[in-house]
Amino acid sequence: MNEDSLELEDGQATVSYQRRDAQQQDIVDLGIALQQRSNTMSAVEYLRSQNVGNDVIERVLTEPGRRRSWCR
Repeated sequence: MNEDSLELEDGQATVSYQRRDAQQQDIVDLGIALQQRSNTMSAVEYLRSQNVGNDVIERVLTEPGRRRSWCR
C-alpha cells in the first residue's frame, strides 16, 4: 500500500496517511511524463482537464523532490 507523511507548517506534527486513488495516480504520472516529453504547459493543460487541483499540479510539475513515491 502507498504511504506518505504530511508535515504541518509549524513542523511539530507528522501525520501518516495512505493514498488509495490509483486512477488519480495514473493521471498525475501521465502529466509528469507529458511534461518530460513535451513541455510544462501541455502537462498543466492536461492535468487541469482531468480536474487535478492546482496545488497538486504545481507540486508535481515544479518540485520533483516533493512527489510521492509510488510502489506498484
